[in-house]
Amino acid sequence: MDDKRFSMREAVRFGWDTTKDNAGFLVMLLIVAFLIENLPGIIASYVRFDFPFISYLLYLAGWLLGFVVQMGLIRISLKFCDGIRGEFDDLLSSFNILIAFISGTFLYFLIILGGLVLLIIPGVIWGVKFSLFAYFIVDKGMGPVEALRASGQATDGAKQDLFLFGLLLGLINIAGLLFFIVGIFATLPTSMVAYAYVYRKLTGGIKDASQVMHIDMGI
Repeated sequence: MDDKRFSMREAVRFGWDTTKDNAGFLVMLLIVAFLIENLPGIIASYVRFDFPFISYLLYLAGWLLGFVVQMGLIRISLKFCDGIRGEFDDLLSSFNILIAFISGTFLYFLIILGGLVLLIIPGVIWGVKFSLFAYFIVDKGMGPVEALRASGQATDGAKQDLFLFGLLLGLINIAGLLFFIVGIFATLPTSMVAYAYVYRKLTGGIKDASQVMHIDMGI
């Protein structure tokens, strides 16, 4: 883990090639993920006046499922980086680390908030420094504090590149939204896989893109 540099072009190319090779699967994955996250809230909005208690439970279920789906998307993205075929079941495969993930997310939010109070710049730096915590929780099964610490170590020497990479992915996804919205179905999975690729790169899991087998789901 001595070399903390990565190629943004290489990461985006890998994400794009993976998306092209698995377009059908990834489009359906995003649709399923959206439905899992949002259906409880949609139903809750219809029953909130007649059954307020049930609506609260549905909102809570949707909130928790949102975290589970986030972990599932990370897990699938990492599998692509490892040359392993992801499955729809992976979306709901991380309930066992849900508490750690929520706790890590809460701590990460507090860290950024504290940094923003300190004249904004520390918040940006800390946001980048600890941005990989979720990957360590999903990939390594770490606890929230351990994952934040591991992220700090992994991003040491790469924070500027990560910040610029985040801006690049943001611009790519904005472009996807502007392209009649449907473009997001190409740019979002590209970004997900590309960021997972960078995580693997910074933690020594990938030496170069040629080591990774592109998987064609045939869908």
